[in-house]
Amino acid sequence: MAEAVPVRCPACLRENGYTAPVFPCACGSPVHPPLDLSAPPVQLTHRTWSDTWVTVRCTSCGRESEWPHPELGCGSCGTVVLIPVHPLERVDGEYEYGSDAGTAGGAGGAAGAGVGGSAPGSAPGSAPAAAARPGQGEGQGSGSGSGAAGRGGTGGHPAHIPPPPATPVPRPAFRPVTIRTARDAVATAALYLRWLGFRDVRQPDGRPIPSAAVDLRAPGLVAQVDPTTAPAGLRAVECVWLNGLTASATSVYFSLAGYTKEARARADELGIPLFVMDLTGMPQPVNDPAEALVGPDA
Repeated sequence: MAEAVPVRCPACLRENGYTAPVFPCACGSPVHPPLDLSAPPVQLTHRTWSDTWVTVRCTSCGRESEWPHPELGCGSCGTVVLIPVHPLERVDGEYEYGSDAGTAGGAGGAAGAGVGGSAPGSAPGSAPAAAARPGQGEGQGSGSGSGAAGRGGTGGHPAHIPPPPATPVPRPAFRPVTIRTARDAVATAALYLRWLGFRDVRQPDGRPIPSAAVDLRAPGLVAQVDPTTAPAGLRAVECVWLNGLTASATSVYFSLAGYTKEARARADELGIPLFVMDLTGMPQPVNDPAEALVGPDA
């Protein structure tokens, strides 16, 4: 297991211990993001998909995979920071980890753009900047594009014909993490909520109690993770609904053992998304509100 390293919060200057996560490569070897401890952590103020993922190369088989970008919530002030990693650089036709971590720095949420915005570090399914603007890319990509623009057209389309709408960037596939402990269940739920698009999902400090549900909070979100072996009941669903109502936020429930019939029926009445997690770490929606929260592009 990797050793904890000190990470200083840029807001309150407190040092927090951080242990780099270890992920399973397809070949079975453990991989972890190469932390760049020489670069300062960057406060996360705005989350994008490129902030969320980082390319990591397996040292055993050379496979490059996308994994969650290392981040840490300060235990004192609650500030969330991105921990810089060494980017992959092409050397003699192959990608190697570079020593320059300057791309991981920067103000605000620009750190993710340096790590994940380049071609080798982009999130799965994300398009280059030019491809994200079909009109501009087509106009500059062919010899007739500049001529059409000169005649009042945009991206090779005459002025009286609007360009086609931009294709939405598909969401990358969720990377499950095997659940072995209650802490793994909480971490998996937090990763899944970030994958859904919720920003600054915060976990409570300390190790979760196996016999108790754990709250997760984010702007506009109140989630509860039940790592017990008993199905979640009616009272648990109503409690998370009341917590969300008090905070004017969306309420979500995660359970390892499923739900009772009464809890399912009450959640459908209240519109509470319910998810069940198996030991592979893949949450599955179990009611219509959860299906709607995940969306059609999952």
